[in-house]
Amino acid sequence: MTPAQKTTKFQPTRVLLCVAAASLFWFLNALNKDGYTLNVQYPVHFVYNDSLYIPTTPLPRTVTVNVSGDGWGLLTHSWLPFRVKPVDYVVQNPLQASIINTSSLTAALAEQIKKMRVNYVVADTLEMGFERRMIKTVRLLVDSLHINLAPRYIVSSVINVTPRTIQVEGPQRLVRGYPDSIQIRIPRKRINDNYDEELPINLYRHPQIRTSADRVFVSFEVGELLSPLPPAMQPTPPAPTTTSRSKR
Repeated sequence: MTPAQKTTKFQPTRVLLCVAAASLFWFLNALNKDGYTLNVQYPVHFVYNDSLYIPTTPLPRTVTVNVSGDGWGLLTHSWLPFRVKPVDYVVQNPLQASIINTSSLTAALAEQIKKMRVNYVVADTLEMGFERRMIKTVRLLVDSLHINLAPRYIVSSVINVTPRTIQVEGPQRLVRGYPDSIQIRIPRKRINDNYDEELPINLYRHPQIRTSADRVFVSFEVGELLSPLPPAMQPTPPAPTTTSRSKR
């Protein structure tokens, strides 16, 4: 057999490299073309006076935007949606605003996205609501009448409470329902030494309500009586329960 008659051995690695190179060339060439349309998630920042108003529903972090442009621009915004600067959406009259104005948001996006054409904002989760922000001061009081002491022991000092007040902040409608003061109960039984503990504040919790503290420090001194209390200061024993029998 002569050398010319020898057959060339099939090399799959070389074929695969050629196919990969051709595919990459086609992909890069396609990205340079214009006229693509895609829905992308674009970050949005809501601008309003947060010292006066508070949203009653979570504001969306992104909005769905239909854009047109070349392949490179669409690829950037579809793969890296949160690396672009958020668009500012100014909320006019928060107490009256119920939905996002898609026309004004589209105009704001068009001003910010220069390399692509913004077609429209997809109206999906565009509802919103606001209320006036309110802050209320609530006093913390220890329920001293129900402190459970051991026999012959009394509270011999001032009851210290830290903090003495807390701030409740949230929508006006909810904050108004909180009381002006709340009672802190001492859970320990038969106390016979100085008391110093951190206790939870029993306050109604709501996702839209924030409090300046959720625990309180309570401390006081306890002393033992060396002589019986005067009759006027002794606790009154409970009245005996009487039962009557029916006559037959």
